[in-house]
Amino acid sequence: MAIITLTSDWKSDDYYTAAVKGSILSRCEGAIIVDINLRVNLFNIGQAAFVLRNAFHHFPKGTVHILDVNSESSDQAPYIAVKYEDHYFIGTDNGGFGLVFSDSIGTVVRIEKFKSQTFQTFPALNVFAPTAAFLANGSNITDLGSTLPAINRQTPILPTIGDAVIAGSVIYIDSYQNVITNITRELFDQIGKGRRFEILVQSNHYKITTINTTYNETSNGELLAIFNSAGLLEIAINKGNIAELLNLSMNSNIRVKFIE
Repeated sequence: MAIITLTSDWKSDDYYTAAVKGSILSRCEGAIIVDINLRVNLFNIGQAAFVLRNAFHHFPKGTVHILDVNSESSDQAPYIAVKYEDHYFIGTDNGGFGLVFSDSIGTVVRIEKFKSQTFQTFPALNVFAPTAAFLANGSNITDLGSTLPAINRQTPILPTIGDAVIAGSVIYIDSYQNVITNITRELFDQIGKGRRFEILVQSNHYKITTINTTYNETSNGELLAIFNSAGLLEIAINKGNIAELLNLSMNSNIRVKFIE
């Protein structure tokens, strides 16, 4: 069963989604096409990578994933197909895939078989859709073009750490307006060593001193912290919109101070 996913910054009132899906189905009849996220903020490669990174491994092996955000190609950023953990990824080598893959990757191929010389403005339709169908139909990734030694990588935003402090930042805001930070559970435990702590949101005025296991452990309207399903520290207000209420945005500061 062929499964193909889409992640993009298209909006619902354009024809782009329908055209791409129609193109895939005309080449791979019966394919299951899943929208991971078609509402990524315009040109926001980091947001798209975060969504895809935390979603793709829940799909069966052999799934083909199209990433179409800021996808205009150049000599330095060609159209590529990647095999990683027995999944296939198609998009532009603009640094986004470097944020999706945490370690070494298998095969990287420059897409030459379907590269259009006439239409350059809609690669998802003219390049990515036929490539996805080609792979979903069982063809070999190396038949798409020449192999590449590596992909372009963006440097992710990492927390700053000290003996008793982790200075992190917001890397994603979900549809509930909860803010997700770049502080992992592993890092929290490593630096904290079981000590008491204060999580400072933007300033010393907003403090959290416990980690929830569920949102409902905290009363409605109260500030809370939780490690989410991605293993990242998330700050929320139970039944509220913390990003809006506290004016939090991407890269806002979240500090953890450990107390002896």
